[in-house]
Amino acid sequence: MYDDLTLEHFMDGLIKRNPHEPEFHQAVKEVAESVIPFINQNKKYHQAHILERMTEPDKVVSFRVTWEDDEGNIRINRGYRVQFNNAIGPYKGGLRFDPSVSLSILKFLGFEQTFKNSLTTLPIGAGKGGADFNPKGKSDREIMRFCQSFMTQLYQHIGPNMDVPAGDIGVGSKEISYLFGQYKRITHRVESVLTGKALEYGGSLIRTEATGYGNAYFMQAMLAHHQHDIKGKTCLVSGSGNVALHCAEKLIHLDAKVLTLSDSSGTLFIPDGLTLEQLEKIKDIKIQQRKRLDVLTSEFNCEFFENKKPWHIEAELAFPCATQNELTEEDAKQLAENGCIAVSEGANMPCTPEAVKVFHDSKILYAPGKAANAGGVAVSALEMSQNSIRMSWSHEELEEKLHNIMKQIHDKCVQYGEHEKHVDYVKGANIAGFIKVADAMLAYGVV
Repeated sequence: MYDDLTLEHFMDGLIKRNPHEPEFHQAVKEVAESVIPFINQNKKYHQAHILERMTEPDKVVSFRVTWEDDEGNIRINRGYRVQFNNAIGPYKGGLRFDPSVSLSILKFLGFEQTFKNSLTTLPIGAGKGGADFNPKGKSDREIMRFCQSFMTQLYQHIGPNMDVPAGDIGVGSKEISYLFGQYKRITHRVESVLTGKALEYGGSLIRTEATGYGNAYFMQAMLAHHQHDIKGKTCLVSGSGNVALHCAEKLIHLDAKVLTLSDSSGTLFIPDGLTLEQLEKIKDIKIQQRKRLDVLTSEFNCEFFENKKPWHIEAELAFPCATQNELTEEDAKQLAENGCIAVSEGANMPCTPEAVKVFHDSKILYAPGKAANAGGVAVSALEMSQNSIRMSWSHEELEEKLHNIMKQIHDKCVQYGEHEKHVDYVKGANIAGFIKVADAMLAYGVV
């Protein structure tokens, strides 16, 4: 007979095994808080130490990436691939090129990916990787040389039935192209080893839009379940990267009113609501020209709040789509005071634990990223399927599949998180994601 597992005992052990990894600790604790009571009610998971096994990556690969800049200087970065869990399919998750990349961040992202990928209902495991390389300010040739050097080290650890990376922060279509070109050059194989590829060589329609679109669709489903309509709702969106821009785009399609976008310099506030024409201008400024949002203040009927996030502005819905821990306890209190009714995470873990508690205490509907931003990896898996059958689905077919997947994820969260007409979406997402992976791990025996 096993004593009940306790959160304190479990986290003490995890922190001792993984010191100096605060982001990883935060991600695991958020899951463990809701999963441990479920495990104690279902002893087979406790007896097999499934949660302990699930928080230990299958494999962590670290390697040197040496490349030459345009001035002929030798530069050195550190690359990683964390292959977290392949119980339900090949490892699947993004590559991130950013100076903030560390083992702690990649383990947090890989652990989150385990649950996110499980929730999609598609046969994909979880991984994450990247390097502490900063593509900002680098020439195209420098980025190409870095990507080629990175793939020269990574290629032996990935494959269509083993590990299929995608893009993430700092890794867009251009970087994926360079990475895939080097993989093909080394292996002489054209196969589905990366997703997020260009359409010309095996990419999928709506992959670029998928995470942002899926986030908006999840909010729509969450509001509908609670007898609200997204139409006409005022929305705060943070960030101005791929996820934020396409979340804003889909919200406009759904007749919601998008008031903000933001970047590291501050927040752009459009009181009358962002139009699709204005959004196209912002895409050009941020994606093509890579300029700050404040250059648009003279063109739009808007305000710019320098060095401020959008959460002080009054609105009904919030979509944090920038980066982890961007929305703090004070921000959450401000949202609650201003009448916010729902929050849906487009980024990974953008709300601090203290902020999430404020949402819970204030009865604000809160959708965690592992559920709300799973649309990107879902369409990545659909790209893998299209590559396998050597055909492509239309934009309409893929968007319908994405919409249905996000609705299914929402319904799973409700199934395991609803109690007396209140839905704890964190609990629902964690338990639903846990069960599929845990049952597969049990089926394999002690491995």
